[in-house]
Amino acid sequence: MSHYKDACSFALVTCQFLPRPSPPSKVAPHAGTCSYRRMPWDFWLIFFLLGVVVPWRGRHRLRQLLAKPSVGSAERILLYASTIAFQWIAAGVVAWRAWTRGLRASQLGLVPQGAWPVLAAAMIGAAIFATLQWMNLRRMSRMPEKMRGQLLAIAERILPQSTAEGVAFFALAVTAGVCEEFLYRGFATAAFTHAGMPLWGAVMLSSILFGLAHLYQGRGGLVGTMGLGIVFGVARITFGSLIPVACWHIAVDVVAGIAGPRYLTHKTLVVG
Repeated sequence: MSHYKDACSFALVTCQFLPRPSPPSKVAPHAGTCSYRRMPWDFWLIFFLLGVVVPWRGRHRLRQLLAKPSVGSAERILLYASTIAFQWIAAGVVAWRAWTRGLRASQLGLVPQGAWPVLAAAMIGAAIFATLQWMNLRRMSRMPEKMRGQLLAIAERILPQSTAEGVAFFALAVTAGVCEEFLYRGFATAAFTHAGMPLWGAVMLSSILFGLAHLYQGRGGLVGTMGLGIVFGVARITFGSLIPVACWHIAVDVVAGIAGPRYLTHKTLVVG
């Protein structure tokens, strides 16, 4: 489950966006060249919020949850609802600033580059990632409880434990898949490459941001999601669209909400 983002220091480029957008491409028209442009102040502010403020907020909220002996159903649903609202607002504001600064929909990965290959990749990839997630959670369930440590405590407080919570969690999974992929694989990749950074550098930096977003899960969460971010970043460039990676992200989170309670907390969703 991916709701929060963490801090990191970036080696970013310095010089200025041209007043008119360049011709559209899969990511950015000048990716991989030596033409550097300055990152606008509002983009710097967005990256500061994504890299510092949002992760701090996530860690702070998690500490509050872990400090409680238990978390009730109403609290979990409120957590899901507030995260959904926050992510859609953040994505909307970022989309507005990206458009104002001349980034086009095609550069942000919002225009499919060939419908059938994109849809096929979305469906096949979602099935593969869902299966891998299920297998990973099942593997983790066989570990001794003390080895699961904080992950077990997080799962007990965050993962859904009733049908009503499951519905809210599903909405959260869709939100995270759409909004986080737009923020990291869409906006961040386009902003870095539009400023002249090579594609590989943009993928790495966006993946570091994505991984740090899950630092609240511990070192394993950081490394695992960073690696997943690299895979998603390469796919986003390959297909020129966010649709496949958004579907994959949703699949991973949905399986976490369904299989997580069963394998990590040894509980099943109850009706109500």
